[in-house]
Amino acid sequence: MTKQLHHSGADLQDAVARAIRLHLDDGADAVPRDISERLKVARMQALSKRKRVEEAVRTNLVVDFGDQAALQMGSGLRSLLTQLGSWLPLLVLITGMLVFGVAQDEWTAQEIADVDAELLTDALPPAAYTDPGFVQFLRNNQEN
Repeated sequence: MTKQLHHSGADLQDAVARAIRLHLDDGADAVPRDISERLKVARMQALSKRKRVEEAVRTNLVVDFGDQAALQMGSGLRSLLTQLGSWLPLLVLITGMLVFGVAQDEWTAQEIADVDAELLTDALPPAAYTDPGFVQFLRNNQEN
């Protein structure tokens, strides 16, 4: 009888991490003193940069919710200008759409009014345009 071991992904990752840590710990003792000091300085520089990045993240107010992030506006004049800059293009777009909509409605209404005026002031009665004989008359006149 064969017994199969089933490991979850987390267990496997933990085992690999432990093996790497042990290997690194064994190798850390063999590192010369000057290299160890350079690594210590590099580690301190990296930590100080990390603190600056964390402070920058706090000033930009990026809030982390696990696998999601949200950008929040701060307070003060800079925040007001940022919000204005964010909303201004949308406001311009909506205003432009409204202006073009009103202009289109006016243009269409004027066009319909012009056609109605032509029909009402013409010598022919409006019923003549629906007469099939009138269509034939127009075709014959176009050919001549």
